[in-house]
Parts: sequence; C-alpha cells; structure tokens
Amino acid sequence: MSGILLSQTAAFAQYRTEKSKAEEQKTEAQLILEEADSSEAPLVITLEQALEIALSENVSVKVADMEIQRTQYAKKGSYASLFPQIDVTGAYQRTIKKQVMYMDFDMGSMGGALGGGEGSEGGETQLPDGVEIPDAGSGDAAAGAGVDMSGGLEVGRWNTWSAGVSAAMPLVNAQLWKSIRISGLDVELAVEKARSSRLDMVTQVKNAYFATLLAKEAFDVYKQVYENAVQNLAETEKKYKAQKVSDMELLRAKTTVANAIPNVYNAEGSVILAQWQLKAVLGVDLDMNLDVAGNLEDWSEHMFYDIHQHDSISLDRNTTMKQLAIQAEMLAETIKVQKYANIPSLAVAFNFSYNAMTNDFNFSEYRWTPYSYVGLSLNIPIFAGGKRYQQIRQAKNQYEQVKLQTLNTERQLKIAIRQSLNTMETSMKSYYASKDAVASAQKGYDIVEKSYQVGRSTLIELNDAQLALTQAQLAASQAVYNFLTAKAQLEQTLGQDFINE
Repeated sequence: MSGILLSQTAAFAQYRTEKSKAEEQKTEAQLILEEADSSEAPLVITLEQALEIALSENVSVKVADMEIQRTQYAKKGSYASLFPQIDVTGAYQRTIKKQVMYMDFDMGSMGGALGGGEGSEGGETQLPDGVEIPDAGSGDAAAGAGVDMSGGLEVGRWNTWSAGVSAAMPLVNAQLWKSIRISGLDVELAVEKARSSRLDMVTQVKNAYFATLLAKEAFDVYKQVYENAVQNLAETEKKYKAQKVSDMELLRAKTTVANAIPNVYNAEGSVILAQWQLKAVLGVDLDMNLDVAGNLEDWSEHMFYDIHQHDSISLDRNTTMKQLAIQAEMLAETIKVQKYANIPSLAVAFNFSYNAMTNDFNFSEYRWTPYSYVGLSLNIPIFAGGKRYQQIRQAKNQYEQVKLQTLNTERQLKIAIRQSLNTMETSMKSYYASKDAVASAQKGYDIVEKSYQVGRSTLIELNDAQLALTQAQLAASQAVYNFLTAKAQLEQTLGQDFINE
C-alpha cells in the first residue's frame, strides 16, 4: 500500500505546484479584468497578461481541473473497497401462498406431542402455531385415531419481518489491490491531460495574439497606402489644373484611391475578427474593449533562436508521449489484474438480524428472534470456460497496440519538430531579405515620389513603387508571424510549460 502511495507523490506534487501558480495567476488576471471593467479606455494587454487571463478564465483549463478532481474521487472510492462495508437492512414479506410439507406417518400417533392429550377438547389434535392442514375435512377424516396427512401441512405465517446489520471486508484480494494501483495511474493520466490542455491553450493564445498583431500591421500598411494615394491624388489634381498632366493621369490617380479603400476596410475587419478570436480563447466577454500591446517588429529580436539544437532536442517532456507512457503502464497493470483473477481470494463477513413471523399487525405482541453469524469466505477459481485466459490475451493485445502507437507518435513528433525548425529557419531568412527589400523599396518610393512632384516620373511608376513597398512590408510582417507561430508550436511539442518557461 505504501508503494502505491509513493508512486503517485510526484504527480500530486506537480499538480499542487501548478495549481498554486494558477491561483496566483487567477488573482492577477482578476485584477486586470476588474481594471478593464472600471475603465472606458481599451484594455491593452501584453502576451504574459493574456496567458494569465487564459489560465484563469479558459473553459478547457477549468474542465481539465474538474477532470482531475473526478479521478481523485474515483481513486478514493477504490481505496474504500479495502475497508469494511457496513449496511443496515430491513425487509417485510407478505406470504401469498404458504409452503406445504408432506409426512409419511399418521399425526394421530403423535397426539401427545402435538397437544392431543389431556386438555384438548373432544380429543381433537392441536397443531402448532403456523401449521395448518389444507383441505382437511371433519368427521371421518379427523375422527378418533388421528389426522389425515394426505393434504400435507402448510408451514409459515402470513407476515415476515426482519431487520439487522451486515458487514463484509476483503482480507486477501490481489485483483482489488492491483486495481487501486490502476486508479492511481488514472489520476496521473488526468493530471497530464490537464497539462496538455494548458499547453494547447498557451499555443492558441500565442497564435491569436500574434495574429492580432499581424492584422494590425496589415491595417497600418494599407492605411499608409491609402494616405499616399490620397496625397498623390491631390498632387495630380494640382498638376491637372496647371495642365501638366492628362485626363488619363487624373483618372488613374482617382482609381488608385478607390482601389485602396476596400483594402483598408478589409484590413480593419481582420483586426476586429482577430481580436474576437483572442477574446474567445481568453474566455472573456466578446464585447470587452481589448487590445494587444506592441507590434511584430518588437518580436523580431526574439528570432535569434538556436535552430541547430535539433539533434539534442528531447521528447521527455512531450505531453503526448507521457500520456502514452502512463497508458502503457496502466495496461501492464491490467495484465496483472487479469492474471490475479486466478488467485484465490479471502473475505470475512458478519451479520446480525432480528426476525419475526406473524399472522397479524399487532406489533406490540411480536416475538422477535435474533440471528447472527460471522464467517470466512474463500473463493478458489477453477474453471471459467477460458474467459480469464482470453481477457489476459486481450490486455496484452492492447498493450502491444499502445507500444506501436508510441513508436509511431514519436516519429511523427520528430517530424513536427524538424518542420517547426525548418519553418523558423526559412522565416528568419525571409525576414532579413524582406527587411532589405523594405529599405530598398522605401528608398525607391521616396525617389519616385520626389520625381513625380517635379514631373520627371509618371503615376504608373509611382504606383509600382508603392506596390513594391507594400509587398515588402507585408512580407516582413508575415515572416515574423510565421517564425513566432512555428516557435510556439515547437515549444508545445517539446512540452515547455506556460509562462515562465
């Protein structure tokens, strides 16, 4: 028993530590949300604050914690099987048809024993209480010598009452002991599943947070494009009034402004949608005035991740591998449970009861008779048609399935790690290339814009320069976003926990 408890200490300690951290984060998250409720200004949160709010308010985290409590209740219930099971019982039985007993001798020969001697009226045989002769006639059938037994004797009374206490406790039951160990592993599995929910939630929060930043970056870019188009239109109108540009040039400038307006609206809608998705993941009200702090450029300095450590990367903390390891251990214990079904079991039982049998409902005159016993019950399994053997084979088959699943999952996770590292490396290269492209495109646009103002460049050249600058800016933001989401996925795969890690 002590070994079972010691084997689960680490999981409980880890869960209590994470629970205490979650309580601290919940307090901080509540302060943040209270501040948002008391202020009309948008609540601007950092990524760390978003994670604190999610760990406090996210529904999947709450459900995972409740699942841990459920498995703990189940484990305590399995321990209760080792203690005496005490029950108070009470029963009432109304006889519809009494049992009939037949005897192969004449009741007349037992006249004295049945009360047919001195004191009986008219020499009639007196039967004990609760005994009746069905269909016994009078006259010749019951005359003088005795009673006719051909109809049998009805035995019992019409009402039967009983009340008592019973107790039972297993003394030797290997199957029960091993099932308690499985219940403990079930709690460990629930703890690991709760950790998996938190890891998945952290990744979702990061992706939603970075998606909001990307949407805001795109909105700023398209807004800048629109402002440049408006400015160029004003410059073109001046030139048109001075008869320095044609009608076609003016129409082209107006068309550029008109084309820029839908992009601004679409980008603004993307920002709102990204904020809704972030609030949904955080578990807060969708109508809350919430915004994110910073921009993707602030996160570009975090792109210096050592992507050459993939050979030393370990899956020891991966939550999927841990869950499969616990499931494999549970199935190994299940095999032992099925084998232990062939071991004899010993139990002790005790019963104490009072019983009364009457033909009426006069409770004050009932005669209650005590009855009690204590005993041992030994159960030795001999033959069950091969059922226990087939259950052992079934458990072994499931164990082998989990082993194969573990091997395949490990391969897939290693592929996912390499894919994340490859995406991060590609995103880093793309970002640096895009930064150079942004600098070149910005310089080119400034040159063309000045040239257009003095009449040395056309509006088509200016629009081409604007398009190149827009594409470079969006590509740089997209590269940072791709890097951050790939890194978040890699951290989840490696099992890096929550905020501090």
